[in-house]
Amino acid sequence: MAEMGSKGVTAGKIASNVQKKLTRAQEKVLQKLGKADETKDEQFEQCVQNFNKQLTEGTRLQKDLRTYLASVKAMHEASKKLNECLQEVYEPDWPGRDDANKIAENNDLLWMDFHQKLVDQALLTMDTYLGQFPDIKSRIAKRGRKLVDYDSARHHFESLQTAKKKDEVKIAKAEEELIKAQKVFEEMNVDLQEELPSLWNSRVGFYVNTFQSIAGLEENFHKEMSKLNQNLNDVLVSLEKQHGSNTFTVKAQPSDNAPAKGNKSPSPPPDGSPAATPEIRVNHEPEPASVATPGAALPKSPSQPSEATEVAGGTQPAAGAQEPGETAASEAASSSLPAVVVETFSATVNGTVEGGSTAGRLDLPPGFMFKVQAQHDYTATDTDELQLKAGDVVLVIPFQNPEEQDEGWLMGVKESDWNQHKELEKCRGVFPENFTERVQ
Repeated sequence: MAEMGSKGVTAGKIASNVQKKLTRAQEKVLQKLGKADETKDEQFEQCVQNFNKQLTEGTRLQKDLRTYLASVKAMHEASKKLNECLQEVYEPDWPGRDDANKIAENNDLLWMDFHQKLVDQALLTMDTYLGQFPDIKSRIAKRGRKLVDYDSARHHFESLQTAKKKDEVKIAKAEEELIKAQKVFEEMNVDLQEELPSLWNSRVGFYVNTFQSIAGLEENFHKEMSKLNQNLNDVLVSLEKQHGSNTFTVKAQPSDNAPAKGNKSPSPPPDGSPAATPEIRVNHEPEPASVATPGAALPKSPSQPSEATEVAGGTQPAAGAQEPGETAASEAASSSLPAVVVETFSATVNGTVEGGSTAGRLDLPPGFMFKVQAQHDYTATDTDELQLKAGDVVLVIPFQNPEEQDEGWLMGVKESDWNQHKELEKCRGVFPENFTERVQ
């Protein structure tokens, strides 16, 4: 019997809720159609609008704060990896190794402390602040439903009073239901009328406290981090003083209008096989006078192609006409030039050229050093590079400014282009040495 009674109560409650929903839906339809008036409270509606705005702003702030914390954690990880790298490359015999390791440990602790304080003083406070909104939002919705119930009871009571045939029993019951609905609505309405404005005004203090906490934590964090960075800088300065002779020197950059390549690395040949590479060496030791060839012509710098052409063309003085003083000057000048340039120009003696006659050298570009043949195709990636096909012969010439030559690159002009145009400025370009093989 108890079970049946329980089921009966449950069924009755469900039926009552269904009836309430139907009554509310009917009342809203009549209000929208203008057949029933609706109780309005503009002051409360303004409070609801402020509440919704406050909820939207708080939700956005919470989201952005979580994003900020994620960024702090990512920066912590990046800083930790960077310090680990420093610890690995810092060799045991270098001064300040222990200090550098201690600084890295303090750096890691400082990041962790900063993140945790942000969570405690900002994020948790933010979560607590937003935690009150769902309950208030639910009460606002319930207050709206009770208002519809009140209007419905009021309209029902008024309709019974204005009926032609009055039923005093029904009128009394309707009046009782109206008083009950009005009481429930007014209790909820009064509470919300007091609570919503107070919540709206509290936002200023909350925003101030939140951003003051974040700003203060950031300020302290950066102060402590600045001290650690200064300590690390002092350690590195001490290391630099002890190993100052090993300071890294930055290579000089080529000028803007120079045709040479700057800071480029030649690509490996397609098949991976290294091509024959002529060795270019700078002779810093002066050669003894006993090995100098008497009467040899003074070689010119690659930056003076016109004078080199005159020597190659046979306008140089005869060997016997050269003064002894000039021979000594020639030896001294030769010692400061690259060996390959010295070898090339010192080959011109008594009107002859290595591998051919003087007449044959007239058809070569000024400053010609040697020939190479392309072993692989090379696709130019810039306007000052040569496009090569396997088998192309290139006449190698010196750079106008030797300091602009990058390792693994040569300057030259394709033999076919030179024979056709005889214009060095239009035809010359740089190319990777390991794509070619020296043939002459």
